[in-house]
Amino acid sequence: MNMLEVQDYLSNLPVEKQNVLQKFRIFLQDLLPMASETMAYGIPTFKYEKNIVHYAAFKNHLGFYPSPAVIVHFQDELTAFKTSKGAIQFPFSEEIPLELVKKMVLFRLNQMNIK
Repeated sequence: MNMLEVQDYLSNLPVEKQNVLQKFRIFLQDLLPMASETMAYGIPTFKYEKNIVHYAAFKNHLGFYPSPAVIVHFQDELTAFKTSKGAIQFPFSEEIPLELVKKMVLFRLNQMNIK
């Protein structure tokens, strides 16, 4: 599984969702230059030895999966979003909080001891 499968996943989305997820993907690529892109659990994933983060498109939101520990750590900053044990829902009707995503990704890397 590789980056082409991620591109296939994105290209099968409606155009408006493609645009949002492609921008999110590029943002994550910039944050995670050491990571490879693959598909895991049927959704795009950034991986470095182990899965770092996942993301996916749903009807009304972008699902972001940074790990349960990340969500617990940032719970006070995530009150505006629907969350579950391992997922955060960013509605397509709102701007994705990229600075918060960056903080969560960097926390996840630190948690995994990846520099």
